[in-house]
Amino acid sequence: MTRECPPPAPEPGAPLSGPVLAEAAVVFAVVLSIHAAVWDRYSWCALALAVQAFYVQYKWDRLLQQGNAVFQFRTSANSGLLPASMVMPLLGLVMKERCQAAGNPYFERFGIVVAATGMAVALFSSVLALGITRPLPTNTCAISGLAGGVIIYIMKHSLGVGEVIEVLEVLLIFVYLNMILLYLLPRCFTPGEALLVLGAISFVLNQLIKRSLTVVESQGDPEDFFLLVVVVGMVLTGIFFSTLFVFMDSGTWASSIFFHLMTCVLGLGVVLPWLHWLIRRNPLLWLLQFLFQTETRIYLLAYWSLLATLACLVVFYQNAKRSSSESKKHQAPTIARKYFHFIVVATYIPGIIFDRLLLHVAATVCLAVFIFLEYVRYFRIKPLGHTLRSLLSLFLDERDSGPLILTHIYLLLGMSLPIWLIPRPCTQKGSLGGARALVPYAGVLAVGVGDTVASIFGSTLGEIRWPGTKKTFEGTMTSIFAQMISVALILIFDSGVDLNYSYAWILGSISAVSLLEAYTTQMDNLLLPLYLLILLMA
Repeated sequence: MTRECPPPAPEPGAPLSGPVLAEAAVVFAVVLSIHAAVWDRYSWCALALAVQAFYVQYKWDRLLQQGNAVFQFRTSANSGLLPASMVMPLLGLVMKERCQAAGNPYFERFGIVVAATGMAVALFSSVLALGITRPLPTNTCAISGLAGGVIIYIMKHSLGVGEVIEVLEVLLIFVYLNMILLYLLPRCFTPGEALLVLGAISFVLNQLIKRSLTVVESQGDPEDFFLLVVVVGMVLTGIFFSTLFVFMDSGTWASSIFFHLMTCVLGLGVVLPWLHWLIRRNPLLWLLQFLFQTETRIYLLAYWSLLATLACLVVFYQNAKRSSSESKKHQAPTIARKYFHFIVVATYIPGIIFDRLLLHVAATVCLAVFIFLEYVRYFRIKPLGHTLRSLLSLFLDERDSGPLILTHIYLLLGMSLPIWLIPRPCTQKGSLGGARALVPYAGVLAVGVGDTVASIFGSTLGEIRWPGTKKTFEGTMTSIFAQMISVALILIFDSGVDLNYSYAWILGSISAVSLLEAYTTQMDNLLLPLYLLILLMA
């Protein structure tokens, strides 16, 4: 969710605009910070990737402005190739460092594979952009070739044969998902968002296949397998129904009954057996035992149920106001949309403090519910399809320009990724001291507090605008201040957090992410928590 409409796109052939350059400057600052903290051959690869991604982003922007892109991408935003290209490589680097410090060689190699996979997917996207650009951008091709040569050479001497095959498998899945999902879902993503989202889905799918084939040797907890199976199951379900409803009308009662029956068949006949194979126990019994294992979990579940009810009441109240409004195009104001950010913050903080495993599983279940309801809305499945379309249309903004409504799913992902991504075996020996102790709170700080406060204060009190944008200096400054106050409150209420006087790094990290929020036109609900997570982990 955003607080302002982005400025109009420059004319075709125009040079890089100020906001794009400012966004690139923030990303380069993050890359250089990670490079200085890690300083190995992989960080040099990340630096080379950032340089070539910056050059290729200009070509992508030209393609978007001229309407020559192969697929229909989201309008009113730049390509976002640079910030998206750096997420997986930087995440892999910091994961490798933390797992190496914790003495866990398995997840240290896993971090290297994550970094290599991110670089391979980003290089493929760059080659795709250059291949369809006319006239041929000679300088950009030369820079991309040099950067790609350096990355391939270093990875050739760093990865084992099995790891190289794994990277190539992810790349192959990514290619097919691009062709399928970008065709089925026009205008839902920018090139950068497609790179980030589809790259992550490809990696998750490959990990699930790998662990399913080597289940005896698999390293992972039931909670991690539950997340992998749910994500892959929901994506495959969406692809199945999208293909099916090309040939039949999804809005009839017959199609709706078929949808619900096939969902049950896929869930009970594919997803549950798959999960049973991985965790070696009945998934439903395991889930029930897990959720009600302790008294604390029962209290948390009851509290979260109240918050979910409150969120539903906000939706119904805003729609009641629209019904009484004379304007047929009445939209919920920015502050009303940010109510959900406050509710999510109130949901996640107790979970992080008292039971992170429960929050891990509950967020996974919530993601499955969100995606399923979006399928019901998108396909107009009776009896709730048209009702959901009416209720959620009130909260649309310019970033929901495609057939899907994704901002609420991105909000959930942004809050949950810091909980899902950090390997627990790498956090059991005190390796998350200092600023790293705030890693689970990255989504709460960046989106729940920072983006919300910036939006409210920027839209109501802001007067000094950042050059080339409608975001305000006052909004950014109050965002940084609110996040630092939140850090102080976390220190008070979470006894497990010990910052070890790393306040300067925390302030710098929060400031960099807040500046990125001011200038980026990408989905900030997803991008900002990932960058704050990377900086805090370093």
